[in-house]
Parts: sequence; structure tokens; C-alpha cells
Amino acid sequence: MSQKRDMGHPNSWIDEKNKVVWDGMEFLPTTLGTRPRLAVEIRAEGVVAARAEDAAALLTAMAKVSLAEGAVMPGLKAGNIVDKTAVAAAVRKALEGIAGTGRERLRDVTVIVPDSAVRVLFLDFDQLPSKAAEALPVVRFRLKKLLPFDADEAMVSYQVMSNVKGLIKMVAVAMPKDVLAEYEGVVMAAGFVPGAVLPSTLAALAGLDESEIPALLVNAGQTSVTTAIVQAGVLLLHRSVDMGADRAVSVMDAVPEAAMALVDRENSAQEWAQQEALGPGGWDRFDAEAAMQSSVVAMAELKEQALAGVAREVTQAVSVAAAYFEDTLQVAPQVVRTAGTLGAETLAAMLDESGMQGLRVQEMVDAGMMQAGAVTASVARGWLAGVRGALRN
Repeated sequence: MSQKRDMGHPNSWIDEKNKVVWDGMEFLPTTLGTRPRLAVEIRAEGVVAARAEDAAALLTAMAKVSLAEGAVMPGLKAGNIVDKTAVAAAVRKALEGIAGTGRERLRDVTVIVPDSAVRVLFLDFDQLPSKAAEALPVVRFRLKKLLPFDADEAMVSYQVMSNVKGLIKMVAVAMPKDVLAEYEGVVMAAGFVPGAVLPSTLAALAGLDESEIPALLVNAGQTSVTTAIVQAGVLLLHRSVDMGADRAVSVMDAVPEAAMALVDRENSAQEWAQQEALGPGGWDRFDAEAAMQSSVVAMAELKEQALAGVAREVTQAVSVAAAYFEDTLQVAPQVVRTAGTLGAETLAAMLDESGMQGLRVQEMVDAGMMQAGAVTASVARGWLAGVRGALRN
């Protein structure tokens, strides 16, 4: 069935009979017959984009642009895109270099959003209307009591995983409309057209072959970790843990105010040393230098504590997913596939340190998934898992 974008209702897709079949976002690759040949993922750490010429998703070009900390703060409330100008510029820079030129230039793009900005839920139904346009209100009604935001003000999509003996199992994805508008808005501000929207982990999973062998995926970055299990194209687990927002606040609260103005240690030391004494009850320059050094040490300790906290969250998430894997499938996982910015090497070290040495860690994207001339050291493979999955059909 051919499908096209309903330009009068940009967050819906219509089939060949002009009937709305879903509202909100596409979240698994089977929904669309043709997806844009460009994909861009917006994360707290930065923006990554890739191009593929066909549904095999052999990456022919890729680019990554880092973002300043705090430019993107993923979540379920408006305000995800904190620095709209910087994020739009990063999206433009990442896509401009790979979109092509002249008549070959591409503008439609699949947008991949952070897992923290959506909710992925498993639902069961005894019965459900066969037509998607009639089933969607039923799904939305069920979500009313499950979502931490208004289901009526959310973009909702779903896919049936199985229908056996009168029990329908599905995966539903919901995202607040105003949050979705933020991510689509920076892509449009960059001069491109959002053609589909995917959550990060579901996009990465689309890059897996529908093998009978179950796969355990870990998608981790600075602010969140998601674990997922899929077998033969059926999603069995999707669990996200937001580990960034509270920690960022606690670190900021613990940093002395004087340290907040420091940019470069040596330059700042000279500036502090040139200050006159502050008078009775104030600091002289020696006090200031000591305070500065203490602040630097405190910042280093806080950073180390934050990294240790991330490691605990990630290893705990993997441990829970591995236990669920074994309980559900009656076999222990042997391999963990990785996506996201953490990287396979770092994840392997975390798991070894926590005592989970039995799990082998592999990147989802390997060299065979990239055209020879497109391989670049500037884009780590973990960053590419989402965009590569989004480009695979």
C-alpha cells in the first residue's frame, strides 16, 4: 500500500484512499513504504545525520555536530530544545554536508528523538477494530490512565505485535504534541522537512534483521539508558531510565558560586591574582587562588561521582534486562548490542567492573554497513545505530 504525507495535517499519514491510518509518528519501519533517504538524530550530546541511497541502508555519507551541554534537555514537558538557534544550526551543519547538491539534493528527513521525550508502552486487547482509524481512539483511551501527560494532547502511534487466540498484543508510542513540535521545528528551521519521526531505540532496533535469535540492546548516553529485547521482529521489552536531569541539578547545586565563572584555569588564576584585597572580612588574592584551586578539585570530584552514578545506572539497567531476558526466553543472553553515545568499549568496561563479565558487547553498526569511502573516525559507530536503522526499510 502506497502512502504519502498529508501536508494539510503534517503529523498524519494517509493511504491511497485518503484515509488517516495513524496520527503522530511512525515508530517501526513497516509502517511506511518509502522513507526519506536522510535521517538525523537529535541527542543531548549532539546531532548525527546519515544518508543511504536505498532501503538496504548502506551508509554513503554521515556527519556529527556536538552541542553545548544543556542545549537539549530531553523530557516529556515543553522546553526540550533549550537553545533553538544552536540546535537548528547543528542540524543544518550535519545535514548540509550529506544532502547533495542541485537536483540530487534531498530535503525530506526522518527525525530521531530521544527516548526520554516519548513513552513506549505494551498494551493488551481482547478485541480491536481492524481499521486503524477506528482503532486509534480505542488505543488513545487506554493510554489516558497510563501516561504522565494528557493523552488527548499527545501524538500516538501503535503497532500490533501478535494476535493469538483472541489476545492482541501491541506496542504504543505517545509523545506530547508540543514536545514533538520542538524537534520538528528545529529541523524545519534548518531548512529541511520532517518526513517521519522515530524514538531513538526503536529506530536502532529497525536496523536488526528479523532473526529468531533474540537480541538484547542497550542504548545509553549522558542523560538516559534504554534496554530493549527483540525476537523475530517482536519487541519483548523496552525500558527507559532517565538518569540526567536530577544529577545535573545536584551537581550544579554543589558547585561553589565562584567556580561557575571559571573558563580556563590558567587565565582565571591570573585574573584572580590581579584582584585587590576585598577589605575587612573579604578575600585577598591568596584566599582567592586557594578558593579557585579548591573549586577545580571539587569540580573534578563531582564529575567523577557523576560518571560513577552513570555507570551504576547503566549496569543496573543491563542487569534487569538480562534477568528479564532469561526469565522470558529461558536462556541467558550471551551478547549485548549497543547503540548511543556511550560506546561498546565503555559499556564493556562498566559491565566487567560490576561483575557481569559473561556478556560480550558488540556495536550494532559494523564496517560492512558503511560505504568504504564514507567511513570516518569523527563519527563513532554507536552514534550511527539510530540513523542507520531509520534508513533501513
